[in-house]
Amino acid sequence: MTNTTQNPTSATLEPVITTSRPPETYGRRWRTVPRELCFHAPTIVVVAMAFIVLSTLFSTATSLIAIVVGIFVLTVTMWVARYFGELELTRLDWAGMPAIARPRWQQPGPGFWSRFLTPLADPHAWVYFIHGTVVNFVVGIVTWSVVLTWVAGSLGGLTYWFWSAFVPQDDFYLSEVIVSFFTAGTVTVDGRAAESIMNLLFGIVFLVTLPYVTRGLARLHHVIARAMLGAWRSEELAERVGELSASRGAAAAAEGHSLRRLERDIHDGPQQRLVRLQMDLAAAERKLATDPDAARALIEEARVRSQEALDELRALSRGFAPPILLDRGLVAALESLASRSTIPVRVSSALDPAVDLPQEIERNAYFVASELVANAVKHSGAGTVQVVVALRRLPEQDEWWLDVAVTDDGHGGATSVDGHGLAGLEERLRGLGGTLELDSPTGGPTVATGHLPVTY
Repeated sequence: MTNTTQNPTSATLEPVITTSRPPETYGRRWRTVPRELCFHAPTIVVVAMAFIVLSTLFSTATSLIAIVVGIFVLTVTMWVARYFGELELTRLDWAGMPAIARPRWQQPGPGFWSRFLTPLADPHAWVYFIHGTVVNFVVGIVTWSVVLTWVAGSLGGLTYWFWSAFVPQDDFYLSEVIVSFFTAGTVTVDGRAAESIMNLLFGIVFLVTLPYVTRGLARLHHVIARAMLGAWRSEELAERVGELSASRGAAAAAEGHSLRRLERDIHDGPQQRLVRLQMDLAAAERKLATDPDAARALIEEARVRSQEALDELRALSRGFAPPILLDRGLVAALESLASRSTIPVRVSSALDPAVDLPQEIERNAYFVASELVANAVKHSGAGTVQVVVALRRLPEQDEWWLDVAVTDDGHGGATSVDGHGLAGLEERLRGLGGTLELDSPTGGPTVATGHLPVTY
């Protein structure tokens, strides 16, 4: 039986501790310019096709609405608008813009007409239609024209000195007019040379500002798409309420399961020993005057049974909050758990000693680890078990998660079955807002990871 605290790099589960994104420098902006240009280049074709197709379908539908055929055409229009909206979201994803949550589309009910007419009753479909026929069409033409102007200004201005020699020139040079205006005609310049210098300066300005233009216009498309093509805040709140209700139910069910198991363990263990202890003491009391030796033997046996009952009660209490967890923290408690295991257990911690986890999080993490280790010892046939704890940050959601991974080298094939340990643990984690991830191929190894949200 071993108990070691290893360097995080040697653990089976690599800790993922993410910090905030590095500052976006000018050089970093240039790295995304090719993808943004690939987004803007076909925009004129995409928005024109969406406008033509959707406008044609909608006008056809309205003209045929009186003979019912228009309803079918209108439904097709909503489906086509959805596809054009998905195309815009996909293009933004490919351009490197932050991901936009897709809307919760209405699910069709039973029956042909219900399935067919559902898009007409879905407000998202109509918003997608307005986006494709009006908003994205206007914005797309403007942004495409601006990007085209900037690219042409950059390339044309930087190379004017070369290609202007092959273009017939007249006697009018804009540079001469500008110089004459600012110097009141006191300075004369060579028109051709001044024109080349002026275009070179304009080309440099356009080129230097190109990353800001492509990124800014891409973000404009992203803002509009997030408002019109993404999930609405009301839907997110409704889904969150549903998740909280499910978590509350799962927590109550898990708590009830834990209480029933504790009641069963106490009834089958310490309670039976205490009943037997009471019977032995009563028998010893009756024999104390007539047969002191027999009474002494019964008292000795009662002492042994009382010690066994005390040991069982201590073992049961460890599954909730052992004193070492409160005194020395999670890692020390896990090391103590490893020292009591009947097979070798290694503990690897990627936690910063300076991090002070909430006591409730440590207690739940200890419970998850103890349950997973006990499950591995009882059912996996493993020779060794490894416990890894790591804290990671999700910068997109600004959330911290504590991961408790237990790996064993057993025969694998573990599954979550209702009424058994893993299912109860999964339910308990869901009640805490966490998840249980299980990877147990046949032949092993088995990796069970509990993910716990950390709130300070």
